[in-house]
Amino acid sequence: MIAGFFRILLRLCFRIRVEGDASQLRDGRVLIVANHDSVLDGVLLALFLPAPVTVAVTGDGLRHTLVRLLLRRLPHVILDPSRPLALKQLIRLVRRGRPVVVFPQGPATSTGSLTKIYDSAAVIAARCDARIVPVRITGTLYTRFAAVGGRFPKRLFPRVTIRILPGRKLAAPSPLPGKKRRRLLADALLKIMQHMMFASRPQATLFDALLDVARLHGRSTRVLEDTQREHTYGDLIKASLALGRLGARLAGEGEIVGVLMPNLAATVALLFGLGAMRRAPALLNYTAGPDALRSACIAAGIKTLITSRRFVEVAKLGTSIAALSTVRIVYLEDLRARFGLLDKLWLIGWALWRPRAATRSRDPEETAVVLFTSGSEARPKGVALSHRALLANIAQMEAVIDFGPNDKFLSSLPIYHAYSLTACTLLPLLSGTRVYLYTTPLHYHVIPELAYSRACTYIFGTSTFLAHYARQAHAYDFHTVRVVVSGAEKLNPEVASLWLHKFGLRIMEGYGATECAPVLSLNTPLCYRPGTVGCLLPGIEHRVLPVPGIGRGGVLHVRGPNLMRGYYLYEAPEALQPPRSEAGEGWYDTGDVVELDEEGYVTIHGRIKRFAKIAGEMIALEAVERIAHHASPGHQHAATLELVSQAGESTVLFTTDPRLDRVALQKAARELGAQDLAVARRVVHVATLPLLGSGKTDYVTLKAQAEARRQADAP
Repeated sequence: MIAGFFRILLRLCFRIRVEGDASQLRDGRVLIVANHDSVLDGVLLALFLPAPVTVAVTGDGLRHTLVRLLLRRLPHVILDPSRPLALKQLIRLVRRGRPVVVFPQGPATSTGSLTKIYDSAAVIAARCDARIVPVRITGTLYTRFAAVGGRFPKRLFPRVTIRILPGRKLAAPSPLPGKKRRRLLADALLKIMQHMMFASRPQATLFDALLDVARLHGRSTRVLEDTQREHTYGDLIKASLALGRLGARLAGEGEIVGVLMPNLAATVALLFGLGAMRRAPALLNYTAGPDALRSACIAAGIKTLITSRRFVEVAKLGTSIAALSTVRIVYLEDLRARFGLLDKLWLIGWALWRPRAATRSRDPEETAVVLFTSGSEARPKGVALSHRALLANIAQMEAVIDFGPNDKFLSSLPIYHAYSLTACTLLPLLSGTRVYLYTTPLHYHVIPELAYSRACTYIFGTSTFLAHYARQAHAYDFHTVRVVVSGAEKLNPEVASLWLHKFGLRIMEGYGATECAPVLSLNTPLCYRPGTVGCLLPGIEHRVLPVPGIGRGGVLHVRGPNLMRGYYLYEAPEALQPPRSEAGEGWYDTGDVVELDEEGYVTIHGRIKRFAKIAGEMIALEAVERIAHHASPGHQHAATLELVSQAGESTVLFTTDPRLDRVALQKAARELGAQDLAVARRVVHVATLPLLGSGKTDYVTLKAQAEARRQADAP
């Protein structure tokens, strides 16, 4: 009777919805695993799951009076490390066909993210040969029953949703020793729960996702800071609606609008606003040069470009703007003057109150943004990413990274790069986490000072930029930083060692591609293995196809909800080319030679285009660079290949070390156990290596320089 009363009361208060296939809870031996956001979770699952269940709770949950009162009327087992019999009791219940709910994370998390997974739940499932059914409960993180320490806004009665996802069984590695077997079972359970966190994401557009997070955290919450001022969710929504309305007058529905802007709140508002009005912003690389900009505009069919007159002057982009003779240039300073009285009445009297009704975008499959490849090809290719792809990649990262409102991201990488756009900007904004946007990653003295003065906890960069920050920073500048993420290029081991010894921080190396929105794999504090780029994110299918001449690994092909809609090519302007590869339609060929170990960690051996065939063997240019880094760890090195008449392909090493020669390289190769063919055939000394705006080494320029030097040296 009391349980029925509280069931009705809680349903009215929290508007509880149960979604998914409930029949699997009654089919044989079942172990239900759930995320743990509050001490109320166990009570809600016991009351509202459509099957009689027994809930395993910890002593922490019983400290709350209401929870303790309700649990007296509900079947439950108290877990205590000092009472191992409780675990045996759960095993007996599962074997008898009684569904059991466990929280593998243990205590409730203060961030809403997955944390350490205890292996006891996996052991129960393996011993009972039970099917694991993941259940995601959302909404309780915003109640006053949530874990202490989180900065999530508290609501009196937020909506609570319980989602039942398809169950599966663990593959028990029985021949292995006990301790290793338990660890592998726990890792398998972690992957199931990570997939649960990802698969339970709602389908939406970017602007709808912004409105949802603003509703949860409050429009007055300060979330975005740039070099000008701090901005709340309300400020961002207001600017997005205004700029979206103005942008809708410049282009028709479905048209691609160029955006040439730095890392500012106005750029983010343009992205949300144009998408809300069904115009697709194309974020252009302002460091690419006039020819690349013109090619990008032709490929994507860009007829209108929005920029800032002040930005053009400061960044000295006059030549690039002049080269876009066929594109209408609209300056943001002039655009603001066009927002008249009727527009202001529309914004204040209607759009701010009913933003969903005032906008037009509702289809997550539409293009949300067009980005351009970084320059490894002769002409940039436009990559069309849908709302679904971007939000799916955000959900994939949320499933494996532990962060929340207590954190603050520092993003200085240019927003036209997929790494910066998705991981550094959209991820925190759409998760209720604060972010500081800085206009350039090249201010090596400023970035560490910003990390210190703004108390940032997440730092993002490339290996090259992180090396500069570490050398310029004071040892205390990164004292608030919890996580350092490196991407876009291979992490230099010397850089990782420098950060570890100077700041006590491990660098989490990730891997991705613009075409995948962009993150594919990532090392995290929970799953970390040096020398790899982590495990593939949940929801990503993969195939590794062998390559003749390469013994270990193969070319990685991927498919998933974060994959692009297709390419815009210069050779076929405005025509979207859907993704396909040797693996089939809808697959993307990354062009990277990788190897996956038995636990799923990805090791990258190099790009297939960065292999040289020497003496009949395939030599990775990354191996050439690795030898150089070992021989001269304090300098920068980059390898490329050249064609030598009669001899065929040969390797060239560009280095900033004026004393490095082939003798030192051969000695380093012997120390590493590398073959002599991996030693660069020719060494070129330079003052600095050319970089792209994203921080990657500009190999196209290096290859051109190598060819020019070879021709100059030829008799």
